[in-house]
Amino acid sequence: MGYGQTGLRWIAAVGLAAQMAACGTIARAPYTAEQASQAGIPGIPGARVFADASVETIAELAANPHRRSAGFTYLALSGGGGDGAYGAGVLNGWSQTGTRPDFTLVSGVSTGALIAPFAFLGSGYDAYLTEFYTSGVAETLVQAPSLTNVLFGSGLFGDGRLRDLIGRYVNADLLDAIAAENAKGRRLLVVTTNLDSQRAVIWNMGAIASSDAPNRVELFRDVLAASASIPAVFPPQLIGVSAGESRFQEMHVDGSVVTPVFTLPQSLLLRDGKLRTTGKAQIFVIINGRLEPDFEVTQDNTLAIVGRSFTTASRARSRAALAATYALAKANNIAFNLTYVDEKAPKVPAAQGFNTAYMRALYEDGLAKGRSNGLWEHTVPASPLVKEVVAQATR
Repeated sequence: MGYGQTGLRWIAAVGLAAQMAACGTIARAPYTAEQASQAGIPGIPGARVFADASVETIAELAANPHRRSAGFTYLALSGGGGDGAYGAGVLNGWSQTGTRPDFTLVSGVSTGALIAPFAFLGSGYDAYLTEFYTSGVAETLVQAPSLTNVLFGSGLFGDGRLRDLIGRYVNADLLDAIAAENAKGRRLLVVTTNLDSQRAVIWNMGAIASSDAPNRVELFRDVLAASASIPAVFPPQLIGVSAGESRFQEMHVDGSVVTPVFTLPQSLLLRDGKLRTTGKAQIFVIINGRLEPDFEVTQDNTLAIVGRSFTTASRARSRAALAATYALAKANNIAFNLTYVDEKAPKVPAAQGFNTAYMRALYEDGLAKGRSNGLWEHTVPASPLVKEVVAQATR
């Protein structure tokens, strides 16, 4: 569910046992790099592309034939584990103001991927987000860890509980609703990391929902689970693909491994430096976590040092991604809107990020922000690197 505080803590712990894990692994069927480059989802053309694909390939994935000149309103949801409660609160509060738009495009990474289908479908699905992050059901994901699963399996919580929880909310009716919106030209994208190829993958969830493939519901669940599967904490998802006559399985994990938040790639937004739309363009980014440096005296032990290092790196990557997005938006007259967990929000010890009381408090913080006039910031939080990028964009 993204590198939230709980995930980082568990990654640090299981990393100490990693050298012991190989003895219990089960061999996978091999395939070649050439086959990997040609692989697709049987029966669902256009289901996904690599995030570093060509301009033409990415443009085709997110093509919006009904709104070529009508502009776009884009929502990007980040990873963050239990901090997804913040984004759920923001969306609910925003709905209550009556100003929340029907987004042209929604993307989600990790915990943001779990939010994305309901954000895409609109305010009528807000109750699902409230339940997921405040009822206590999310806390069950990280109860009763087992080091046996790390040593002889593929995750600290290796019993499929994440996918089972997703299955409670994602069914054929939900996919039918997504397919109906996809037919109107709206797009829902989710990002996973293909560990075999070491590349991010953009999944067109509307194409999956709209397909006649008998496994469409299972695949939809697999992709959401993969995007939210913190390596070594939750098991990866093995997704069946084909290349010519060959069939094999790819290993997919948390999209945050590559990108903490997925905004539109530059190749999709720009052609010869120009945005191809004549209507109003807006991007809204919800960061399910903190962005600003947060002073804390780090304990001199391995888990604390590794956890703090992961947190520092994740925040720096998020700020860099946002700075690039801001610069692109500024250069093309796209309205840039950002919200994130700020210093006023409740804090929790690193090992308790999925604590229900904490998630409820964070949800309430997001809800209050969503209702307020001060929800959105229109620049990126200051850091030495960001200040320089922003300064260059505004010259």
